[in-house]
Amino acid sequence: MRGGLRRGLGILLLPLSSSPSRAPRPPVPLAALLVYHRRLDVFARRSFCSSGGGYAVEQFSDDEYDHEYEDHRPSSSVANIDEWRWKLSMLQRNAEEQEIISRDRRDRRDYDQIANLAKRMGLYSEMYGKVIVASKVPLPNYRPDLDDKRPQREVVIPLSLQRRVEGLVQEHLDRALLPDKCGTGNGSEMAEKAENVNLDEQQDSLLDRSVMEKILQRKSIRMRNFQRSWQESPEGVKMLEFRKSLPAYKEKERLLAAIARNQVIVISGETGCGKTTQLPQFVLESEIESGRGAFCNIICTQPRRISAMAVAERVSTERGENLGESVGYKVRLEGIKGKDTHLLFCTSGILLRRLLSDRNLNGVTHVFVDEIHERGMNEDFLLIVLKDLLSRRRDLRLILMSATLNAELFSSYFGGAPTIHIPGFTYPVRAHFLEDILERTGYKLTSSNQLDDYGQDKVWKTQRQLLPRKRKNQITTLVEDALKTSSFETYGSRTRDSLSNWNPDCIGFNLIEAVLCHICRKERSGAVLVFMTGWDDISCLKDQLKAHPLLGDPNRVLLLACHGSMATAEQRLIFEKPPPNVRKIVLATNMAEASITINDIVFVVDCGKAKETTYDALNNTPCLLPSWISKASARQRRGRAGRVQPGECYHLYPRCVYDAFADYQLPELLRTPLNSLCLQIKSLQVGSIGEFLSAALQPPAPLAVQNAVEFLKMIGALDENENLTDLGRYLSMLPVDPKLGKMLIMGAVFRCIDPILTVVAGLSARDPFLLPQDKRDLAGTAKSRFSAKDYSDHMALVRAYEGWKDAEREGSAYEYCWRNFLSAQTLQAIHSLRKQFSYILKDAGLVDSDANTNNSLSHNQSLVRGIICSGLFPGITSVVHRENSMSFKTMDDGQVLLYANSVNAKYQTIPYPWLVFGEKVKAGHLKMLDGYIDLFMDPSLCECYLQLKEELDKLVQKKLEDPSFDIHKEGKYILYAAQELAAGDLCEGRFVFGRETSRARLSSSDDTKGNIIKDGMNPKSLLQTLLMRAGHTPPKYKTKHLKTNEFRAIVEFKGMQFAGKPKRNKQLAERDAAIEALGWLTQTSGTKLQDDGDDSPLDLTDNMLKLLSRPRRRSRNNSRK
Repeated sequence: MRGGLRRGLGILLLPLSSSPSRAPRPPVPLAALLVYHRRLDVFARRSFCSSGGGYAVEQFSDDEYDHEYEDHRPSSSVANIDEWRWKLSMLQRNAEEQEIISRDRRDRRDYDQIANLAKRMGLYSEMYGKVIVASKVPLPNYRPDLDDKRPQREVVIPLSLQRRVEGLVQEHLDRALLPDKCGTGNGSEMAEKAENVNLDEQQDSLLDRSVMEKILQRKSIRMRNFQRSWQESPEGVKMLEFRKSLPAYKEKERLLAAIARNQVIVISGETGCGKTTQLPQFVLESEIESGRGAFCNIICTQPRRISAMAVAERVSTERGENLGESVGYKVRLEGIKGKDTHLLFCTSGILLRRLLSDRNLNGVTHVFVDEIHERGMNEDFLLIVLKDLLSRRRDLRLILMSATLNAELFSSYFGGAPTIHIPGFTYPVRAHFLEDILERTGYKLTSSNQLDDYGQDKVWKTQRQLLPRKRKNQITTLVEDALKTSSFETYGSRTRDSLSNWNPDCIGFNLIEAVLCHICRKERSGAVLVFMTGWDDISCLKDQLKAHPLLGDPNRVLLLACHGSMATAEQRLIFEKPPPNVRKIVLATNMAEASITINDIVFVVDCGKAKETTYDALNNTPCLLPSWISKASARQRRGRAGRVQPGECYHLYPRCVYDAFADYQLPELLRTPLNSLCLQIKSLQVGSIGEFLSAALQPPAPLAVQNAVEFLKMIGALDENENLTDLGRYLSMLPVDPKLGKMLIMGAVFRCIDPILTVVAGLSARDPFLLPQDKRDLAGTAKSRFSAKDYSDHMALVRAYEGWKDAEREGSAYEYCWRNFLSAQTLQAIHSLRKQFSYILKDAGLVDSDANTNNSLSHNQSLVRGIICSGLFPGITSVVHRENSMSFKTMDDGQVLLYANSVNAKYQTIPYPWLVFGEKVKAGHLKMLDGYIDLFMDPSLCECYLQLKEELDKLVQKKLEDPSFDIHKEGKYILYAAQELAAGDLCEGRFVFGRETSRARLSSSDDTKGNIIKDGMNPKSLLQTLLMRAGHTPPKYKTKHLKTNEFRAIVEFKGMQFAGKPKRNKQLAERDAAIEALGWLTQTSGTKLQDDGDDSPLDLTDNMLKLLSRPRRRSRNNSRK
């Protein structure tokens, strides 16, 4: 499985450590130092061994080479399968055994038959490289314990640095032993203060309720008088006429009566019926008219902030008021509401945040939850909390509103709550499925014309469509099952032939082009909306249509795109009417199903697919893959064409496939990681996470819950008993992902808050770096300038934001953004998020009012990177350097790829051993996954790291327990040690593959080479690393096949050549040439080689750099530093 890392890749400068023997569980870093509340109970072993034993040497190249030269007797597949049948039956009978592991090449030959056999017997099987595993439980995609090429890094720092760190730690420990003269009496003082506060609160909390009730009654009378005067005014009468035309108004009395009689009611209404704007307004008007307006407090949740803002504005207009009077809204970062607001529109997350501090929703009389059919995670979570709340608040009214007819599901969840359906009003839309389209247009599908062209930049994506699939995906499986039971006898032979060639995996660019041509030439006027799966499909199809003589003619067709990542100004173009005699064609994703409405759409082209996030709990991986939409989504897409006149919808899939669609989309609770949700559950103090989620409408898988709980324990948000820690309590206050919240808290504690605020805000918002299709290279160059050879997307983001703030002060922000391909709107959103996070941290007492104090260490880039690492852990990947390139490996899934938009994607090599990343997702054959750090170090260095981390953890814990604790005063020497270690570690450790596997070793008879290269060291890796650190290009290898059927290799660098001895394969030949080069370099240094009895590592680094370094380049680098 190949993969890729997405979004913001930083550089890890801080060395980390873990046990070298526990492969299946991701190791925990020892000295990112900032990875909070996590202790290691193992010590790393010394890895440098004498020639007689120890760890093996692994080839540097990732190309697999079979070292098994033993002759195996030929055996038939039949005999081997019979043997496996016996093995698997014994596995089933043995209760103690979990799996069978085989490395036999015969089993690899017969794997398909073995896999089928295991499946029939109810077992699971996977092949990992050359290893076959049969198991009683499902198997993940990757097993690090079975990977012979699993990379491991050695942590090595200069001895002088280690001594300085140890001295600072010891100084801290010595000072801690001194008697505390100031600590006496604190406990009694705090108790006395707490007692006084409690007495004051008891005195101030009492209020004359009768007086308050009279005030509210007078206020209610004023509200009723204002409402009546508005309804009697000419503007009010005109507005009421419009409202009466909506289907929802006809059901007004019935709805109000049902709400009064029932604590819970479920209302379904079709698009355009007016349920969102009218129902909350009906309740408010009714309460005001009955003289209870001031006692009424209504909250209406919306799944998206844009809809909450738009609906609030519309309702306030219908009431003849300014926004913020009786009607207001509250969304993340902004809101308009006043003391007289009695109807508040907000996002679901805002209501959940209120429940953290007000579990009973005191004062709230009605709660409307809109768009529950979308089954967002917050909405499902909210339903669980509200269902529990209803038993405590018998006076609370809950109204659930859905746009589709799945009200029975929610009604049964609330014990048979009554349901009411409001019919909508749309013009009729005629649906054409694939067979109808082919019959009507005469278009013929072939194997060649269904190939989607993604252009020269993505030839691999185009060619991938030609490769046979090893496994059936969800799209193909559904189609095959649907077509088996269908016949197309009423259609012509040409249509039937086309359907037999239909490839459902392709989007169908050419078919879409043919349909659009048909619409433009033969159908009436009207705009066209084309639903695509993502930005790649939209941009490539747009390029193809521009090259068409008709569809690319700007005098006849206006081509527009609509995607969530586009600037708002570009998105607004889709709402504008085109010039006369010009047909508007909009290419959009599924966001156009409900989030936006384009009024002049008459034709819809539906590809039937959407990129949907799903969650693979077994591999702990979110996946972003195209999948078939649901019937409800298909109806929503079709309904876009009937807003202003009768419309047409062209579904690019057969009717039988539509019939096989799921009725509704899978709930978000079942297809996303649950980390943030589980943290919110614990902050609500509702008991066990598993028990709470088991009460959901559709509970998530136990493994998904377990993964989330384990993650929260790993980062220190939960203790071993699933209780919130001090860190978890602070994380629950921050409206961000827990790992980003931890980054913020650590940035505040270590006084480098400013750059961390920018990084967290940037990762929470969209990427501010724009990549226009026609100027992609220029945009990439601009982003690289901000990276400044730091190999970090995070630091590039910090510099881009700081540059924007400077330009804004000078009045040149627009030019700055235009010149550097930055989104001004996104930078403004990042600025707003920074302010929000700052307010929360100030309220929590974690940051000082003095900005200079909070940023006293912001200049220390090594520390800032350590903070980033501590937040994004375990999102870390190991960089595997090759001769002319590099690859990346993670603990969970092996090899992965960088995301194409990263500043590091253009580099062939990176002079660092690790990268940290903020997001992981599986997208097609690309995978972005959890990382790992597998390290080893000298025991004395390991002891130093452990001691430093232990003391640092104690200081951080004290700071979180008591925000007034001055960590920079009490832990001055520990913080000095951490900064020394962060800045002084140059990542010079060796890189070893599979240290614990037995592989070919260097010949013990070659004493010279044995002294140069010890077991566990890779000569090619060592030679390349030292050359690159000296500022040179990697060495080049040339291999010649000799007549003796052996190979001789020559390595070249700096105009010199070194030849190795003949070897039996290319890898060993190149390896020997590298050893010859290292031997020559060592001899020229004039230093004495190691004694035979010394098994410590040979320190070649200083000699190499003295010989190979270029003085001018080094001085320039030093000045830059």
